[in-house]
Amino acid sequence: MKSFSLMVAGVGVACSLLAPVQAQEPKSCQTVRFADVGWTDIAATTGLASAVYEGLGYHTTKTIASVPITFAGVKNKQIDLFLGYWAPTMDPIIAPFVKEKSLKVLATPNLTGAKYTLAVPTYAYDAGLKTFADIAKFSKELDGKIYGIEPGNDGNALIQGMISKNQFNLKNFKMVESSEAGMLIELGRAVKQKKWIVILGWEPHPMNVQQKISYLSGGDDVFGPNYGEAKVYTVAATDYATRCPNADKLAANLQFSTGIENQLMGRIMDKSDPKTAAKEWLKKNPDILDKLLAGVKTFDGKDGLPAVKASLGI
Repeated sequence: MKSFSLMVAGVGVACSLLAPVQAQEPKSCQTVRFADVGWTDIAATTGLASAVYEGLGYHTTKTIASVPITFAGVKNKQIDLFLGYWAPTMDPIIAPFVKEKSLKVLATPNLTGAKYTLAVPTYAYDAGLKTFADIAKFSKELDGKIYGIEPGNDGNALIQGMISKNQFNLKNFKMVESSEAGMLIELGRAVKQKKWIVILGWEPHPMNVQQKISYLSGGDDVFGPNYGEAKVYTVAATDYATRCPNADKLAANLQFSTGIENQLMGRIMDKSDPKTAAKEWLKKNPDILDKLLAGVKTFDGKDGLPAVKASLGI
């Protein structure tokens, strides 16, 4: 909003003309660059966010990278947003970036009530593998292995730390790194054959409904209390709020639930494209848009809510 004073010659009368001009973001803000660490939950939230941004007239891109590389990308401003900072398990990885103030963690978590720790098939749990201290007792049944996910992941680091320090007498165990998909294949194969397996598990995730798994207690000193209870935060480039205030406003509004994510992830695990799955879900659950789009405009300065609804065919 700009105010202009017009002096009218000969009469000395001054009046102020107010011209309602929408302050638009620079063209460089029209592309919102996300990072995805290859987890289905981050694919789900990034897909939903991307669908909404695109309904507002933005374009979105997604870079698949490990957690450390993702934080470095945000620091170097090659990445604008990352929706998957799981606290406290990622705290050691993000700590140097936070200390040097080279990225910004948004104040409000985008997800609460999550958990992240070791899990086993329920038949193994019922047979006695109930705690972290029990793992070593069943070394033979477990083939001396604990299955993690992609290299560079924080959960893998915690597992390797236990092994290296011989916590819970795990010095003779080996951590198997692969990916989320690879770990789930191993879990499915083990369940089908009724074999024992210890995996890095978390919720929200369809694994919690597709397989009967139980989380191990006793790992508070490693993964945190309450079965690695976690909050998930959005991470942004340090200058994103000033450079792209409207896009940043939507990022700050992004909040999900374990129920929302489980539904979205189930569709993605069934081979649906994340953005397509998100658009279908939003069409059936449009009420969430009121909160997501509070105070948010389209890229060209129009009301955001009707634009996104129109893009979804609502």
